[in-house]
Order: sequence, then structure tokens, then C-alpha cells
Amino acid sequence: MKILITNDDGIEADGIIRLARAAKEFGEVWVVAPESQRSAASHSISLHNEIDVYPCIDFPIDGVHAFFCSGTPGDCVRVGSLSVMPDKPDVVLSGINFGFNVASDIQYSATAGAAFEATFQGYHAIAFSEGCHCHEVTDKYIKEILKKLLNEPLQPGYIHNVNFPDCPLGDCKGILYDRKVSRGMFYKDHYNLVEELDDGGKRYMVEGVYIPEAEAGTDFEAILNNYISVGVVNNVGY
Repeated sequence: MKILITNDDGIEADGIIRLARAAKEFGEVWVVAPESQRSAASHSISLHNEIDVYPCIDFPIDGVHAFFCSGTPGDCVRVGSLSVMPDKPDVVLSGINFGFNVASDIQYSATAGAAFEATFQGYHAIAFSEGCHCHEVTDKYIKEILKKLLNEPLQPGYIHNVNFPDCPLGDCKGILYDRKVSRGMFYKDHYNLVEELDDGGKRYMVEGVYIPEAEAGTDFEAILNNYISVGVVNNVGY
């Protein structure tokens, strides 16, 4: 199996290294990831500027073909699968993202956006995200989930979306499959005025308020209750 991995946290992120290490047991792994942080880039791609790709000679997993890219996560999927790899991938893995991608956050997520680009190109795609503090659950269960989902390709326009709870391993209650996307908000945003600018301009900064409420049977509810959430998400138009 030929596996392409990308993310939106950058080539040096701990999550992509751990994902590459786990994926290596299932096939030939290629990594094409942004050179730096690209969170909230959604499904954006570069159309009017060049994309630079360099080999990552110090990627810490032996046997992995690793490159970093000046573009977005969506660009990484496109240039990685269409130009960098000698053959097209059987599957694209995106993540492991630093922070959950559930509920309304999915529409902003470049982790999900890269996976959506993969399915747009005709590849099986899986997005992985986790909490920001405790990664014990991810490291315990990721190979089990990979083994299952790698053998369950979806119809075009759909991706697997996996979120690992932010809790110690002993507090994890297990895996919940077929989770629906919550219609709620992970954060409710507002904008604070931080500076009055010349000529009547104003400078604002976003601030989000955490909203720990979710509907039954959803991805957000699962992680709030210390379950691993596995669901299917469809792209626009599908």
C-alpha cells in the first residue's frame, strides 16, 4: 500500500511524526507537509504563485520519503500525489492534528481540507485529530483504527474523520463509530478591539469561548465523554 501523509501543523509537528511511525507498518510511506503552521486554511490551494518542495533530510522516521512544501495542506496532497510520488497513493492520511476537528470546526480545518482534496483526487482519505494535552489514547489506538479504516474505502467525496479524546488512557471509554457531525460550535467567537488605527481604521483580534455542549450521537459529544470518535464527513456537493 502506498500511503501519502500530510498535515496542517507543519513538517516538524509531533503528530505527523507519530502518524508516519504508525502508518509505516501498513505500507510505503511518503510525507509531503507544509513547511510551517497552516491551521484553519480549510481546502485552499495555490493558483497564482509557485509551490516549492524540498526533501526533508532529517525526518526522524527511517524509511519514510519526506518532503516539505511552501503551499497549503491541499497543495501538499496535489503536488505530492501528482508530482512528488512516482505512483499515486492508495490512501492519504491527514494529521495527527494538534486540536480537535469536530462540529463546525471541520469547515475551517485544513486537516479535513487536505483529506477532502484527497477524495476529490480520487484517493481514500482519513483525517486524524487529538486533544492538545494528553496523547496516550491516540498512541494506544491509532494502529487499531488504521487497520480497520484502511480496508474501508469510501465513495468519492467522503472522508473518515477520527478524533482522539484529551484524557489519560485509563479514562478513555473506548471507540464510537458512525458519529455524526455536531451542528454546534466548539468555540463561539467574538472579536475584541485591540487598537485604533490611523484614518479611522480599527484592529480586531478573535477570541473564542469554549462551548462544551453537543447533541447525542455526535463527534463532539463523543470526545466530551472521553470516547474516540470515528465518523464519515462529506465534501461540498456530495
